[in-house]
Amino acid sequence: MSERSPTEPNQTDPEVTRLPWPEQYQALAERSQSPLLKAFYESGCVSADTPLRDVPMVALDFETTGLDASQHSIVSVGLVPFTLDGVQLAQARHWIVRPRLPLHQTSITVHGITHSDIDQAPDLEDILEELFACLNGRLPVVHYRNIERPFLDIALRWRLGEGIRFPVLDTMAIEAHLYPNRNPSGWRRLIGQKPVSIRLADSRQRYGLPHYAAHNALIDALATAELLQAQVWHHFSPETAVGDLWL
Repeated sequence: MSERSPTEPNQTDPEVTRLPWPEQYQALAERSQSPLLKAFYESGCVSADTPLRDVPMVALDFETTGLDASQHSIVSVGLVPFTLDGVQLAQARHWIVRPRLPLHQTSITVHGITHSDIDQAPDLEDILEELFACLNGRLPVVHYRNIERPFLDIALRWRLGEGIRFPVLDTMAIEAHLYPNRNPSGWRRLIGQKPVSIRLADSRQRYGLPHYAAHNALIDALATAELLQAQVWHHFSPETAVGDLWL
């Protein structure tokens, strides 16, 4: 299978990207040359007016060798299917994968995945069928969309010659919306106003959710699923249209 540079520009027609997400999926299914991506798009996307209670979701988390998708690689993947009513832990998946770019000491310090862990690990390409079996027909939920969406897009360009497009619910973006003044100015700090962190663990704490160890892709995916459930029940409604929150 041929590989293309991860910096190859997105070839998606701008007219397609302006369509509503369900129509984008239809158009991309017709254009995709990859059977995996074609099946992903053919599995469909809910319409923007679908109530959150009716949306099948999957929390997605990556651990990576760094924060720049064009310079770093995925080293582990966590997936947890869920709905507002519950989490399907029996269907949760976790993989350590061998990155194509070097593993740096700084990232080892963060996520604890070492060279010995990845020596015999599969390449991401080897788990794509299982990965897409979890993604197809579900709306991805992430905490900070600038990791999972670009990293997956570039990883697929390397391996399939095609990138991927999909909407997400971003629990960090929701917290940012709820706390627009989370970084008080100097004089507000002087009168005692404190910054509000929208990191995953700190956000969970505001909803009384239990503390989980960070930087394990499976645990962080579960933590993100639970956070989205709490956000909806505290600030929105199961009847809220998914299009009001997705990005």
